[in-house]
Amino acid sequence: MSNSMRNWWRRLQARTRGEARERGASATEYAGIVILVAGIIIAIRALNLDALISTAVLNAVNSVLGN
Repeated sequence: MSNSMRNWWRRLQARTRGEARERGASATEYAGIVILVAGIIIAIRALNLDALISTAVLNAVNSVLGN
C-alpha cells in the first residue's frame, strides 16, 4: 500500500473513532453571540430604527406584491 493510501486510511480510522471529531462551540462562544445580538437589538431600539426598518420591509413587500 502506498504512503498516501496509508495516510488516508489512518485519517479515516481516526474520524470514525472520534479522535478528530469537532467538539462544537464552547459556552464562551455562545455567550459572545448572545451579547452581540443583544447589542444589535439595543442599538436598533436606542436609535429608533425599528420603525424605519419595519417601514422599509413593508415597502419592499408591497413593491414585490405590486401593491
